[in-house]
Amino acid sequence: MNFHTILVEREGSAAFIVINRPEQRNALSKDVLDEITAALEELKHDESIGCVIFTGQGEKSFAAGADIGQLKSRTALDVFKPGGMQEVYDCIEAYDKPTIAMVNGYALGGGCELAMACDIRIASENAKFGLPELNLAIIPSAGGTQRLARLVGKGKAIEMILTGKMISAAEAQQIGLISEAVPASELKEKVIETAGQILSKGPLAVKMAKLAIHLGFDADMKTGLMIERLAQAVLFATEDKNEGTSAFLEKRKPQFTSN
Repeated sequence: MNFHTILVEREGSAAFIVINRPEQRNALSKDVLDEITAALEELKHDESIGCVIFTGQGEKSFAAGADIGQLKSRTALDVFKPGGMQEVYDCIEAYDKPTIAMVNGYALGGGCELAMACDIRIASENAKFGLPELNLAIIPSAGGTQRLARLVGKGKAIEMILTGKMISAAEAQQIGLISEAVPASELKEKVIETAGQILSKGPLAVKMAKLAIHLGFDADMKTGLMIERLAQAVLFATEDKNEGTSAFLEKRKPQFTSN
């Protein structure tokens, strides 16, 4: 597909979705969200791609939030229209293939929420994170009030959201918002390395691990453990399980086939 606000770049078994509005600090317009949705649908059916990586064009911004010009004209009922930011990010969180946020600069508002919707977040040391929506007399409503609290704890989430302050990549790592902060020159290499670690695993096991974690997280322990058990039962019936255990015993690299 031809895109106007994003780029889709393939490198081996990984695909990069690059928000391509550097002049607007990669602000997340409705067109960007629509094109991200279309790209994810295309990549879902591409069996050569096992991991999707989100990043921003340039060296300053991952995504500096929603397009404020469009936001100003929104009405109450617009919140419930399909294709909104919260709905798109829900799709990213539940996406079949693992996702990584490669945070190369400012990740503010909707940009921070995009990163939080991904499975793993790795940032450059110069990245900044924040949810400043209350400065506009609105709240972070693309999952920000919910995902941030689950990632860093309710107390820290309330502090960040009510003050609207930006935090450094070092602090983001300290509180658990990101997995790792690395020098900007090493960011892509680190992300590719992490993607490679994931891609070396059984693809169906990766899907089932995501499913069990997400569905079990908000359930009671007994329900979560049953989800885990049922996911394992599915995996025990696969050829990949036989291949994985055989390869381990034979001290060789496994050749997985399930998607």
